[in-house]
Amino acid sequence: MSVDQRKGSTSIPPEPEAAEPAPAELDSADVDDLRRQVAEKTAEAAAHHDRFLRERAELENFKKRMQRDKADALRFACEPLLRELLPIIDNLERALAHGAESGESLLEGVRLVHKGLLDAIGRHGVQRIEALGQAFDPARHQAIATDTTAACEPNVVVAQHHTGYLLHDRLLRPAMVTVSARPGAAAVETVENSD
Repeated sequence: MSVDQRKGSTSIPPEPEAAEPAPAELDSADVDDLRRQVAEKTAEAAAHHDRFLRERAELENFKKRMQRDKADALRFACEPLLRELLPIIDNLERALAHGAESGESLLEGVRLVHKGLLDAIGRHGVQRIEALGQAFDPARHQAIATDTTAACEPNVVVAQHHTGYLLHDRLLRPAMVTVSARPGAAAVETVENSD
């Protein structure tokens, strides 16, 4: 006899585990409905994934575009300063042209200042546009006069009044030039302008 039986107690049998309910039988309409829902959710997930990939690519393109814009902004940051220096260079060139008649020491001093300025702006990416004798290019030249000399072909730069400049392939200032024209073309333009 066990100790519990001697004391007159009876042991309590363990409670039986609750039986799991039997799954309800699904009919074919429920199965079809579930399949339709799964297909809709799969299509929705694919659409979200596609949108995610597109937005990710757009973000990468935006980053690259911003890096390009920043590089351009840094590259052309000195443009306003250089625009202000160009008239100084023009005045120095005029002084050099007229200085041949005056003292040689003044001319040499102006020549050194002119060379120093051109070297300084050249280090920042400024290039001169040499137009004299070149074909007229409206993207780089600004015609301020025409010359009806028969010695040149039409649309050739015969005189350069102001030098043009480029800043890293961007036009900083066009060259102001006189362009050759046919002798008959100038007369036609004059008649048209008088109307």
